Amino acid sequence: MTTVLGLIGVGRIGVMHARTIQALADDGVELILADVDVARARQVSAELGCRVAEDVDALFAAAPDGVVIAVGTPQHAPLILRAAQAGIPAFCEKPVAESTEASVAVLEAIARHGATVQIGHQRRLDPGHLAARQALQRGELGWLHTIRAITADMAPPSVEFLATSGGLFRDCSVHDFDSIQWLTGQRIVEVYARGSNNGDPAIGGVGDVDTAVALATLEDGTVATVSATRYNGGGHDVRLELQGSAGTVQVGLDDSYAGRSAELGVDFPAGPAHQTFHERFAEAYHHEMRAFLELVRGQRENPCPPGEAVDASRVADAAQESLETGRPVRVRR
Repeated sequence: MTTVLGLIGVGRIGVMHARTIQALADDGVELILADVDVARARQVSAELGCRVAEDVDALFAAAPDGVVIAVGTPQHAPLILRAAQAGIPAFCEKPVAESTEASVAVLEAIARHGATVQIGHQRRLDPGHLAARQALQRGELGWLHTIRAITADMAPPSVEFLATSGGLFRDCSVHDFDSIQWLTGQRIVEVYARGSNNGDPAIGGVGDVDTAVALATLEDGTVATVSATRYNGGGHDVRLELQGSAGTVQVGLDDSYAGRSAELGVDFPAGPAHQTFHERFAEAYHHEMRAFLELVRGQRENPCPPGEAVDASRVADAAQESLETGRPVRVRR
């Protein structure tokens, strides 16, 4: 039986998801594209050899088995709600809505409709993150004493994007907050943040920073550092280190690590470094779309429920508040 997936939005990440879904064609998947820019949707559909809908209304009228939402944040909530009302499982990029408050209302609507919604925290499907989680669950690390998380872009996105992104913690570090809570099974209860802006002054002009660090405290008192930057010239760097009483593991420490050893005679890493998050998480994005397909077919549990994604957003909100006030902030739940 063929599973029909609709995809709304053919921007950069939308096209990436479309290509990934097309790669699942041998598994009985058919793709329909829709975008407010119909010409662009037709162009992409012609390149990929898939169907195109004239608009979002036409896509929903086609009654797909699932819908992938890859549009700007302001349209996330309306499209999630539309899919929920139609009884169509949805995958949506983070965040659920433009604010945590608005996201809570969406969660309530999802619950009322008994809807299925998977949020795009792709690190949960990344092999390295999964292996680290399994090592921790098997007791191989003993008890955790330190967690270190890094998200470092090679270059900043446009200032226009940053003006509406909600800040570095909400845009980038929210992935780290989600990963830490998912890996450990514990909530972050407090954050204390600092930031700097030594790059493009226009970033500060829109109220953001280009580099920031947060000290996060988990429920049992374990501490984690979460750092992010827009200016990692060596390449795109996402790593997560779990240090325990019996061992240490580090995600992302491979031959594409965006750094080099200063030790004499050490040739690691062999390189080249990843340039973008698309490269760094290419395998994770593939697993993410396959997971959504299996979720639509009722073959697996939801790997990233919206409630957990919203909880990570609450942590990001607290980090942003701490950055602005200079004080530790308890996460409000």
